[in-house]
Amino acid sequence: MTAITAALPRRELMLGLTAALVAAGSAQAAPRGITVYKTPYCGCCKGWIAHMVRAGFSPKVVEVEDLGPIRARHGVPFALSSCHTGLIGGYVVEGHVPPKDVVRLLAERPKALGLTVPGMPIGSPGMEVPGGKTEAYETLLLLDAKGRTKVFARHG
Repeated sequence: MTAITAALPRRELMLGLTAALVAAGSAQAAPRGITVYKTPYCGCCKGWIAHMVRAGFSPKVVEVEDLGPIRARHGVPFALSSCHTGLIGGYVVEGHVPPKDVVRLLAERPKALGLTVPGMPIGSPGMEVPGGKTEAYETLLLLDAKGRTKVFARHG
């Protein structure tokens, strides 16, 4: 066996190993593109989107007149809804969910539909008010379309 033929399998092995590591790293990397559905009239949605951009996400904004059908398609009950709906990495992100919670969701990949912050809590991302007033709120992990949830994070 010559040095060239002995090196060839080793080189192929190294190239294959490098390709496998790159692919594994890509599979583990959190997707940063998020599609956000909102009505054309909501200003706080723009505030939340700005938070997501600052956190490194790349939102694609789709304006619709009625979010009901989108929420229904992704299993978000009305009682757990807010003013905008995001889709990322196979999950739904409903309302003013902090970007760090989205990052955690994508890293942990729990078996769930996604996250929701029902309503529009004061001080949540996009719902800031002059004077910095905040209210305590929870990010909920939406387990199923029946509305079962569990607390994912507490804020405020």
